[in-house]
Amino acid sequence: MTALPPIAVFDLDGTLAETAGDLIGTLNVILEQEGLGGMGVGEARDLLGAGARALIQRGFTVSGVTLAPERLERLFEAFLAHYAAHLTDRSHLFPGVTEALDRLEAEGFRLAVCTNKMEAHAVALLEALGIAPRFAAIVGKETFPFSKPDPRHITATIERAQGDPARAVMVGDSSADVHAAKAAGIPVVGVDFGYTAVPMRDLHPDRLISHFDALVEAVLDLVPGTGRTAKPAA
Repeated sequence: MTALPPIAVFDLDGTLAETAGDLIGTLNVILEQEGLGGMGVGEARDLLGAGARALIQRGFTVSGVTLAPERLERLFEAFLAHYAAHLTDRSHLFPGVTEALDRLEAEGFRLAVCTNKMEAHAVALLEALGIAPRFAAIVGKETFPFSKPDPRHITATIERAQGDPARAVMVGDSSADVHAAKAAGIPVVGVDFGYTAVPMRDLHPDRLISHFDALVEAVLDLVPGTGRTAKPAA
């Protein structure tokens, strides 16, 4: 039986790609349609990371408005429709992503995406950014009946991508990524440039990086059977 390859699982928003401009831009369209003021990208970055519904709820909470469930669902549908037409107005890959993916593939890693973004949006965004074919699986918030921080979101992604769960690593920017990975018993590399209300350092990932130039070394240190000796956590 052929051994399964090691696998690196990536979050998307705030990890692989800077998407805050388009997400917050869509949130502002919804807020303004409801007679509320918009938000600057800088002040609203920390609202991101848990999916569109949570973003809408957080945006309205900041504006002092509590949403009833049925109203939230109506706004959620409006959000999805607008965002689908504006996925890449301002979104782009973070520096060093393509080179890091190249190096991981050269080391024999399979790649996957596990995001709380809707799957169709994740696929369309990654296609527009030119890297969708790199991933053996692209899994969104609604792909399974569970999503991060539920650890099954990551483990099911690994299974779908046919990677080795014993040689897996998660790369993410938020508490949902760190908590899901740790609950799954999978080491996690945290990036400190993404979307999180709690600083990534305070979430205690197994490795902390500030640029994708440092990713491959961190991954090889954490994943057994790659010829590296693990170093103490940063």
